[in-house]
Amino acid sequence: MQLQDYINAGKIASEVRENARRKNHVGSTLEEICNSIEKEISSKGGKCAFPVNVSLNEIAAHYTAEPNDKTIVKDTDLLKIDLGVQINGYIADTAVTVCYDPKYDYLVLAAESALREAMSIIRVGTKSSDVGKTIENTTKQMGGIPIANLSGHSLEQYTIHAGKSVPNIWSIGSFSFQSTEAYACEPFVTTPDGSGFVREGRIRNIFSLVTRKRTKDENANKMIDFIWKNFNMLPFALRWLVPEYDEKTAGDLLEILIKNKVVRSYPILVESKGERVAQAEHTFIPQANSVLVTTIS
Repeated sequence: MQLQDYINAGKIASEVRENARRKNHVGSTLEEICNSIEKEISSKGGKCAFPVNVSLNEIAAHYTAEPNDKTIVKDTDLLKIDLGVQINGYIADTAVTVCYDPKYDYLVLAAESALREAMSIIRVGTKSSDVGKTIENTTKQMGGIPIANLSGHSLEQYTIHAGKSVPNIWSIGSFSFQSTEAYACEPFVTTPDGSGFVREGRIRNIFSLVTRKRTKDENANKMIDFIWKNFNMLPFALRWLVPEYDEKTAGDLLEILIKNKVVRSYPILVESKGERVAQAEHTFIPQANSVLVTTIS
């Protein structure tokens, strides 16, 4: 584990997240928000670990701006900004929810409180099921319900989801946290009228390389090399390809790669009853008697 790279990535991610929290995004397009945050990450010496997610209202996760995305943030919206920074492939993953409708402030507070309580109990040897129980109990005490089929995850170099899940509810299966691994914890909270589950939506605008195997299309093979060189196995967005390709060509080549199972696409995740969702997230590394939260300044 390259601890210092995790720490440095976390410092940048924390600064960028807090700037995003303070900014008034009403009237901005989702593309403007994504481009601004991704530019800020680069200006601070980091690289994006994945496209900035800007998921509105009932969309819980996995929406990033399309090229020329004209969706405008309104003063009634609940905006989740999920961002990742990587240094030499070591990742800081963090998120904040910006709420412009006081009616839903309690969801933001519930997500933030659940995250804070979860961080307070983590040490080397803490069971993941205890973290899930803490998140679930805190969320419910504050008037929300947790999203049961979304979870945090272990992190590895150039790998965001490295195999272990950090649950948002009490669960039977469990593992113990170790100091040799980094993890992301990310409570998602919906209203009492929600189902507490997400479903896949139709939109898919985040992608990642699965393999570098060749196809029968030479232009598609050149795109594989471009993706590998620029993003490795980390997620990317269609708009990240547009400087190199025109939008239609990029889309067509991506379809070839998806059909050949060289690239995977990630669907947006939507609260199944259409209720609003808030999110909070930190990256952490357990210590013997405490926890190192890399995404706290």
